[in-house]
Amino acid sequence: MIVMVGGTVLTGTQLKGIVLAGGSGTRLYPLTLALSKQMLPIYDKPMIYYPLSTLMLAEIRDILLISTPTDIPNYQRLLGDGSQFGISLSYKEQPFPDGLAQALILAEKFLSGDPCAMVLGDNLFYGDGFGTILRSAASDASQGIATIFGYHVKDPQRFGIVEFDAEQKVVSIEEKPKNPKSNYCVTGLYFYDKRASDFAKTIQPSARGELEITDLNLLYMQAGALRTKILGRGFTWIDAGTVDSMADASEFVRTIQTRQGLMISAPEEIAFNNGWISADQMCGAIKRCASSSYGIHLSNVLEGKIVY
Repeated sequence: MIVMVGGTVLTGTQLKGIVLAGGSGTRLYPLTLALSKQMLPIYDKPMIYYPLSTLMLAEIRDILLISTPTDIPNYQRLLGDGSQFGISLSYKEQPFPDGLAQALILAEKFLSGDPCAMVLGDNLFYGDGFGTILRSAASDASQGIATIFGYHVKDPQRFGIVEFDAEQKVVSIEEKPKNPKSNYCVTGLYFYDKRASDFAKTIQPSARGELEITDLNLLYMQAGALRTKILGRGFTWIDAGTVDSMADASEFVRTIQTRQGLMISAPEEIAFNNGWISADQMCGAIKRCASSSYGIHLSNVLEGKIVY
């Protein structure tokens, strides 16, 4: 895959990325009456930074952000074309929230037959070695294997639950089961091969009138091409779609950052460490954020004070 960033031709993983940042955010009213949920702050950064960073950790550089016609101009003001992060960022309107699987249909031209990763715009992931797990899923997608991510929960009746065998091959997926077959829920991060858009177009609307992502995952399961990667002990996943979970996410990020002095989900930092942006570009980001803790952290990264 060839990626154009700021007029420069760059090479990257053959996967493309999708950030789904649509919807009306009714669970957060009145906060979202005038502003997209994914533009709200999670501690010191806009929520959208977190899923965007997830794709960047997977070394994905060609990314499509899907949102409402009303909200896209705000994302464009915040994120531009992505060149400040060393990525190519484009936008697609989703006029009506007709289900998560609809994103793969809307993105069909963008994907152009390439495998992809899709992440929900209100999902936060954190854990040591996460980038390695993501790159493994990207490699599998390139070889025709789709991946969902399982996270252990104590109340599986509230989630979509995945059952898998000893090789982590998916056996079943159930939405909010009365008798769960496991304690592992399906998070809002998915890796698909080149068939994703074609599979999505065969899905029929559910009883609530949406193209369900579970139905897409079941198609991959029936094709014998769906596996689970477990986010085990030490990993954190938060679906920040409610006021309480947003507060939990902010407190989690605040705790990690203030205790360890390490920033969670700084796109410029990921880009710089990956060699996607230069020291001069990093200086520009530092200048823009000079009076904030975010800018101080980027300065420490540039000066080599943050060691990984």
